[in-house]
Amino acid sequence: MLLKLIKGCLPVSVLTATALSCAALSGAAAAPSIVVDVATGKVYAHEEAFQRWYPASLTKMMSAYVAFRMLESGQITPDTPVRISVIAAKEPPSKMGYKPGSVMTLDTALKIMMVKSANDVSVAVAETLGGSVNGFAKMMNAEAARLGMSGSHFTNPHGLPDPQNYTTARDLAVLGMALRQQFPQYAHYFSVEALDFTDGHRQELNGNILLGRYNGADGMKTGFICASGFNLVASATRQGRTVMSVVLGATRQETRAAKSAELMETAFRGNAANAPDLRALAPYGQNINSAPDLRAQICNQEAIAARWDGREVEGYMKIDSPYIHDIKHEPRAITVGLSQKAPENKPGQLHISQVPIPLQRPAKRGS
Repeated sequence: MLLKLIKGCLPVSVLTATALSCAALSGAAAAPSIVVDVATGKVYAHEEAFQRWYPASLTKMMSAYVAFRMLESGQITPDTPVRISVIAAKEPPSKMGYKPGSVMTLDTALKIMMVKSANDVSVAVAETLGGSVNGFAKMMNAEAARLGMSGSHFTNPHGLPDPQNYTTARDLAVLGMALRQQFPQYAHYFSVEALDFTDGHRQELNGNILLGRYNGADGMKTGFICASGFNLVASATRQGRTVMSVVLGATRQETRAAKSAELMETAFRGNAANAPDLRALAPYGQNINSAPDLRAQICNQEAIAARWDGREVEGYMKIDSPYIHDIKHEPRAITVGLSQKAPENKPGQLHISQVPIPLQRPAKRGS
């Protein structure tokens, strides 16, 4: 399936300037992508948008959406304590490595989830808000169904490998639009360039290397597991207009960033006259209900060696794109830390991480 640029979406001057790059995208191996106007839902380009795919850490966007809905309802607050449990502490990297019993606010946890993409913190949030990972996954799936994400299913809050944790580029566009439209007050969670930690952890740069390097870039989330390749939901705002791209299955970080930037340029410079609405897109493609496993392609020794050239992996990459410039400032970092460290427990004593956290009862409607 070739990249579908909506007829009439680019003026002649832009077509001339981008002919070679668009041809390169069209001739590339098929990988899901889509670009939309966040306010209107107009789709300026899409490719394999209904193909099932492993979201990896893009899953955390849905985790954040569930949290925002609970914040809106008054069930929780940004200061709600999130405690690292024994189960959460055992999650594999990427992780913070906090000891069981360590406590942070929900606000801090969300920032760490979006920037560091920490899986242990994601599980702690799930257990706090949903009672358990399974309970939280049910909440995620209920929200996905309510939003019309018909090609998605979630089994965990972080996106670590699970054949039943999947989505599509189209569904991620629906989710991204919902996050930006319904919760503009929380958009800052997706645009943090770096975190400084009060507990001695090194500064953590956001994996979204468009921040500070693509004009107007202001979000949203990266994702990677071997089975999915390099995924990115990116957003940018110029003159009050926000566009968002979804790129799945790239072979490198640089590739997903360059393709995302080009897709967003398509939307910024395009004409919406003939662009379809995201909700009106009809499913298309063959074998779309089976997610491909890219492990052999992405994580073989040759591919891994080719991606590593001795440079810092995040933040300072040089990317071959006319739309991405060198970063001109030190990453703008915000400081986060634990509310309290894990206390020592005596033998036989119930560990504090196993004590459930009481949540505020939701306010009755009309009160």
